[in-house]
Amino acid sequence: MEAQSAGILLSTAYFPPIRYFSKLACFPDIYLEQHENFIKQTYRNRTIILGANGPISLIVPIEKGRGPKIKIKDLRIAYDEEWQRNHWRTIFSAYNSSPFFEYYADDLEHFFRKKHEFLFDFNLSILEVLLEILELQVTINQTTSFEQIPDNCLNFREKINPKTHQNVFDPQFKAQPYTQVFSEKFGFIPDLSILDLLFNEGPSAHRLLQNCFLDMQQ
Repeated sequence: MEAQSAGILLSTAYFPPIRYFSKLACFPDIYLEQHENFIKQTYRNRTIILGANGPISLIVPIEKGRGPKIKIKDLRIAYDEEWQRNHWRTIFSAYNSSPFFEYYADDLEHFFRKKHEFLFDFNLSILEVLLEILELQVTINQTTSFEQIPDNCLNFREKINPKTHQNVFDPQFKAQPYTQVFSEKFGFIPDLSILDLLFNEGPSAHRLLQNCFLDMQQ
């Protein structure tokens, strides 16, 4: 396998950040980790958007298991609260004035109406729709065991993290500025949810994602 056709190993993520999608834009084979234990305070069940008062974390609540170690593929979503309704209302409030919100809203709103049982399946359904919207040609594979990393595959399971102090330097990523809804108030805030890029840039999002990726072999 040639280096440019290498794959990348990623954790599952809820409306992943731009850094995550910059990998999807440049690697044809993606491996999603389904056998790792669930890790709190990560993008696995949260996304970060930009609202009128600054960044907002939207968190998918998960059911409490019998023990601390639950495989991500077995993790169930909790519906004790109306989090779907609250998430969509927050997204609508943040982006209804953005240039492309109305264009994509119908493709995404159903994720906040239909109930999915498992977080991994929910995130996968979202990812498939986003890849189609962004016209990214990607083959999605699921891991068969935790430690096994496919040959010639870069492991990014823990490297894309919302905690700044855990966000490992990525020499293949450089945020590309674009106009955000609240740019005049906050300036440019990089690496938000793919929703921020999509609603603000529309069809140009594909090109911007590719520009975020730095090929270290050049």
